[in-house]
Formats: sequence, structure tokens, C-alpha cells
Amino acid sequence: MKRLLLTLLGSCLAAGVVAQGASAPAGPMSWAITLNADDKPAFASPPEGWDRRRAGVAQGRLEMVGYDSKTVGTRRRMQVYTPQGYDAQRAYPVLYLLHGIGGDETEWQRFAAPEVLLDNLIADGRAEPMIVVMPNGRAQPNDRPEGNVFAAAPAFARFERDLLDDVIPAIESRYRTRTDRDGRALAGLSMGGGQALNFGLAHIDRFAWVGGFSAAPNTRAPAELLPVPAAARELKLLWLSCGSQDGLLRVSQGVHAYLKAEGLPHVWHVPAHGHDAAQWKQDLYWFSQRLFR
Repeated sequence: MKRLLLTLLGSCLAAGVVAQGASAPAGPMSWAITLNADDKPAFASPPEGWDRRRAGVAQGRLEMVGYDSKTVGTRRRMQVYTPQGYDAQRAYPVLYLLHGIGGDETEWQRFAAPEVLLDNLIADGRAEPMIVVMPNGRAQPNDRPEGNVFAAAPAFARFERDLLDDVIPAIESRYRTRTDRDGRALAGLSMGGGQALNFGLAHIDRFAWVGGFSAAPNTRAPAELLPVPAAARELKLLWLSCGSQDGLLRVSQGVHAYLKAEGLPHVWHVPAHGHDAAQWKQDLYWFSQRLFR
């Protein structure tokens, strides 16, 4: 059934906006929305100017980096943000940030400008200086989001090995990073949100901070995500968020209900958004402020 859900994900919401700021259309894999009493925002809307470049704020660097993937057997690309004043003598924590099924390594930069958000937050002392890695979560030789992007759903599951065996070693060899679990975070939107929950919770020894933004149906069933629920207590942060107008809300609600029943601490954030860029951009804004502290 999980394989079928992955294959049919094309019928759901196009997770990875095509037009900047646009909502993806709902399809047969979106469900009627039923809100529960605790399906509420955990945070207010960001303050005025939160997503605009400000004069006088030093800028970090955004660069495209190539790496050799043993998993895929090709040379692949990822975008990497390094904070203002990056010092090769200092070990930085790293956020691995994953895109949706219709996106690629440039998606976050195109609709959210994470370099601007992080520059402002770091300058204000509201976020720790960190490296942000935006890889391509489609682990196959042709990793471009073209044609029927939903046919590549199995490649998103295969990315687990590419992330662990190729991406992380490439980053840790090129940049001065922390290599402990407390220095690694994993998050993503929609299909990437499912990846972040699937991979992060399966490898709590590698990641101490995990975030699923509007997680898609590729997300494993809650009992499969955490067969030993108490293991989640080792996390520094487990973040779940989804818009109250999102037809995929049921996926995140199921994970939240499981965590709540098990008494496991986590953030549950349900603002008035759909399956859209506005939701994910604000997720990054709030999530990044809680990392590595």
C-alpha cells in the first residue's frame, strides 16, 4: 500500500510549488479536512519585514556544490548556504533542508530565499549561525523535475542512502562542520517532509532535530516511524506543521496523535494556510530559530 501511495502521489498536491507562492491543486489523494481542538497555530505570523533583505545586514553565501554519489552513480548537485562571517576554524551545525516532489536543489532558494531569512535571524541573534544544505532528494541519474515528476517517487525513498552515505560526507569534507548528532538537523516540505520524518526518526543517532512541514503520504505510518516511541525523547526537537486548509493535513494529524498518545514532546503548528509556499517559508522561519540551542 505504501508503494501505491508513493506512485499515486501525483494525484495529490504538487509538493514543490511550480509558481512562486502558488498553492498546488488538490486531487484524489487529498482528503476532507476535519480540524481537532488542538489543530491551532503554535506561533503568530512573523513580524513586518521578516522575509526582506535589510540594509546593514551582512550577507552569507549561497553556492552550488557538486558531489559524487555512490548511491546514484553520478555526480550530483546541492545548494549550500554558509552564514555571514563563515570561519573555517569554527565547527558549524548543519540543517539539511529537503524539497517537494516537483522541486529540486533550487526550490527553497526560489520561493523562500533562505539566505535572506537566515541572514536576518542570525544578525538579530534569533538563530544560531548554521550551514544549510539543500540537496536534490530525487536519487536517480536524471534528477530533473520534468515530465511526470510523480513517477520518480521511488527515487525519493532511495535518497535515504544518498543523504547518509554521500551528501553528509561530502559536506563534512568540504566545510568545517559539527559531526555529532546534536549538530545535525533534517527538515523538508511535503514529499521532503515525509523524507525528513522517515529518515530522521529512523536515524536518531545521526539527527537530533527533525521537522516535517506539510508531510505527504510517503510518510510512514506513525508506529513504523517510531516502533520504539521512547526513542523520540532523545531528540532535541521534533516539529510537525501543516496548514489548516491543506488536503494532506490528515498525514500530520496522524503522527501528532500518535506522539500525543505516547506523551512525546513535539511542536504542533497548524496555521491558516494550504499546501503552499507561504506555509513552508514560515515553517523555516520558526523552525530555524529553535535549532542548535
